[in-house]
Amino acid sequence: MPSFDIQSKVDVQTLDNAINSVNRELSTRYDFKGTHLLVELDKKAFVIKLEVDSEMKLEQLIDVLITRSMRSGLDSNALDVTSKEHYPSGKIIKKEVPVKNGLTQEDAKKIVKLIKDSGLKVQAAIMDDMVRVTGKKIDDLQEVMAICRQAALKFPLQFANMKS
Repeated sequence: MPSFDIQSKVDVQTLDNAINSVNRELSTRYDFKGTHLLVELDKKAFVIKLEVDSEMKLEQLIDVLITRSMRSGLDSNALDVTSKEHYPSGKIIKKEVPVKNGLTQEDAKKIVKLIKDSGLKVQAAIMDDMVRVTGKKIDDLQEVMAICRQAALKFPLQFANMKS
């Protein structure tokens, strides 16, 4: 039976390259010259740590971070910019941006419900941090992919391990 997996993974190397390009761009910008600036990726916790002098520079930094990550091929939904508020630490403003890596149980349940509501003759099963979809026809599986792409989900999706 044909099957495929729905995942939500972020490539660490691609994310690291995006962080490096953000650092390179901001080191050459005139408005960031001579100010405190830190953009760092914690690879174990999947968190991007940001430190700047003012809120205006923080907003500019987040904008540059999102555009550079999108140019690197990452989905903009992978960076959870709105989940945590920034906090002052002396003269410095700090913010932690979590990176969404892997499907949570709630997200997997949303995907399964979306597939079941479509009325297609496929089965969806939650397996750890991915959803495996099986069906008799490859066309049905491709319709499931199209439905998942069109849905307004707040997390990035990849379709992998297609077997026929």
